[in-house]
Amino acid sequence: MISPRRSSKAKTYNRIRLTTGVSSSVFVFFLLLTLVLSGWSREIDRFAHGIVTDSYGALFIFVVSIGLLQGCVTLPLAFVSGFWLEHRYGLSNQTIGRWLLDRIKGFAIGLPLTVVVLAALYFSLETFGIWWWLPVASLLTILSVILARLAPVLIFPLFYRFTPLVEGELRNRIHDMCTRAGIRVEGIYSFNMSKNTNKANAGFAGVGKSRRIILADTLLQEFSNDEIETVFAHEMGHYVRRHIVVGILIGTVSTFVNLFLAAQLHQWSITSLGYSSLTELAALPLLAIWLLLLGLLFSPIGNSISRRHERQADTYAVRTSEKKDAFIGALRKLGAMNLSDPDPHPLIEVLFHSHPPIDKRISFVESL
Repeated sequence: MISPRRSSKAKTYNRIRLTTGVSSSVFVFFLLLTLVLSGWSREIDRFAHGIVTDSYGALFIFVVSIGLLQGCVTLPLAFVSGFWLEHRYGLSNQTIGRWLLDRIKGFAIGLPLTVVVLAALYFSLETFGIWWWLPVASLLTILSVILARLAPVLIFPLFYRFTPLVEGELRNRIHDMCTRAGIRVEGIYSFNMSKNTNKANAGFAGVGKSRRIILADTLLQEFSNDEIETVFAHEMGHYVRRHIVVGILIGTVSTFVNLFLAAQLHQWSITSLGYSSLTELAALPLLAIWLLLLGLLFSPIGNSISRRHERQADTYAVRTSEKKDAFIGALRKLGAMNLSDPDPHPLIEVLFHSHPPIDKRISFVESL
């Protein structure tokens, strides 16, 4: 098991990381609530319409204004959790310039998607009224599938350099495992994860013809071939057990359910707070509040399903590779390299963990 000293270090690291993450969400929630209850959202609405008369132009100015306020609130915490904390615990190799560049890239990618979704939302509010959630949920589902298909080809290479895994024993092992399982992939790639972090990772990326295997260079450098084989077997277990398809279906259902509930709550609350209509820009932060609360309410369900899938993938990894000791060694290395909390409080696990804690995973694998 993990040494007491390393366990204490991991717990402190994860406690700070969790605190900053929760604090960021709490600050955003209270910012939105303040905008609604103080009447500031109406002032920003009037400001936006004072600059342009077009509804969609005013929407853009309104959302940018709220986004700037939110950025001012969350940027310090994002810096603490994404840069300072990772360096404090020896996990990051990023310079401040590269950290900022990655955030700018993420913003540049997200902005057009955000504009499309917001324009579709406002159009749906104008056109479909209380039924706005149906076309918006449909659009989000379509966009998620498109992004899953295009991300490995167009988005991931903006952040990392991907190179085909060199011919050799490891590549042959992985290829043979895929062949036996009837899995077709576009290729097997390594990527330079070490340019940003000392953590390790591996997995499938993409869907359809863009599906590929990606292995972090930190994994290739620090793990034996047997250990890498078992880590990949775990990822392959997700595919064989159709967890990816199940995840897409669950995500689709949750999108429709969350937006349906948000639409009902939004309709009730704008009437209670005296807003004129669904299309009033000043009422949009109210919709964001409901979506934030519903996401918090349903996240434990998604985490529970994810943890169950992880146990199934662990079982598949052991039974397929027949290398239980190597898999346990890989789990211990991953826990140490990623500073995973070996045994978080049960409530923290339920609310925030999509994977079982390392100690539980190792105990489970030992029992197989």
